[in-house]
Amino acid sequence: MDKKTVKDIEVKGKKVLVRVDFNVPRDKGKITDDTRIKAALPTINYLHEQGAKVILVTHLGRPKGNVMDEFRLDEVANRLGELIGKKVIKTPETVGEETKNVIDNMEDGDVILLENVRFNPGETKNDSEFTKELASLAEIYVNDAFGTAHRAHSSTTGVAEYLPAVAGFLLEKELRELSRAIDNPPKPYVAIIGGAKISDKIGVIENLVNKVDALIIGGGMANTFLKAKNYKIGKSLLEESKVQLATELIQKAKEKGVKLLTPIDAVVANSIEDRSEILNVSIDSIPSDKMVLDIGQDTIDLYTKSLEGAKLVFWNGPMGVFEVEEFSKGTKAIAQKVASLDAISIIGGGDSVAAVKQAGLDGNITHISTGGGASLEFLEGKELPGVKILNDK
Repeated sequence: MDKKTVKDIEVKGKKVLVRVDFNVPRDKGKITDDTRIKAALPTINYLHEQGAKVILVTHLGRPKGNVMDEFRLDEVANRLGELIGKKVIKTPETVGEETKNVIDNMEDGDVILLENVRFNPGETKNDSEFTKELASLAEIYVNDAFGTAHRAHSSTTGVAEYLPAVAGFLLEKELRELSRAIDNPPKPYVAIIGGAKISDKIGVIENLVNKVDALIIGGGMANTFLKAKNYKIGKSLLEESKVQLATELIQKAKEKGVKLLTPIDAVVANSIEDRSEILNVSIDSIPSDKMVLDIGQDTIDLYTKSLEGAKLVFWNGPMGVFEVEEFSKGTKAIAQKVASLDAISIIGGGDSVAAVKQAGLDGNITHISTGGGASLEFLEGKELPGVKILNDK
């Protein structure tokens, strides 16, 4: 990586503002999955051990510039404190007099957490006044929030214009691992792209067609490809405006000699809610009053067979409505197959990560990205604003 990291600068005794991504899932205020907090520990622990004054900044949820008690970070500060074995003080607001006082009283090695940065309307607007105030709290800026690196906000790009700016260990690791999927990837290289909409993944598919040996399509977006192949898909989710694009992608794959696989059978029902009649039908006999909600058994067999011998697998997006037990079989089967391969396996954020964790297979994956949107933009070949602005080595 050609960007400076925390190891390239002297941090002892310095006030270091670290953008982390502690946007953790919660239920009734309780954290249900602390993976994102744990992912930032190498950077936090390193700075603490080096005697830096560590000032953490993150968002939680979408308070849209309003102070909302349900999005306060007290629980997050407590959990982080347990993980690092040290009390973490949470400030009552992101910036302001009280926050300045807490920082002025910090000792080397202390860790504080600023209140939810998105309580400030200036954050998402990258407002210069708010940015300056945030930057004035510290002497060095570290971005360790890959999950928000594709956003040009005050805490992800703005403060980097006022302070020396470097990458944390998590950001460095994300860029290193995801680069494997675009810079001279080992072959055979298979990409599995699922999820509801093709529109979210167009850029990725277009970029990957130039790099992979096989492209496996699943999830709701597969219906658009099936429609492009003139199949009748009943009441299934369809992006009518993207059928032409799917046709072009099929053609492009053909020209490049890339195997583009779409479902050959499907699990259908009246709707996600009405599961009174669930059938596994061939793709050319989908009933007109039913919806496709998962890939079928023959497709599972085809897809898992196509993964054999792969040296690199990139996966983003489930094969069906995997949150519902009856429509989760395809996604689970893919998760199990990917985990069993003797290959570099990269999972690009979002629902695919949840599926792998649900199946208890996350330990068998080479790299699980902490950022869905950011990993997709990176694999599209886009430069991420939060990375671009960091200091070069």
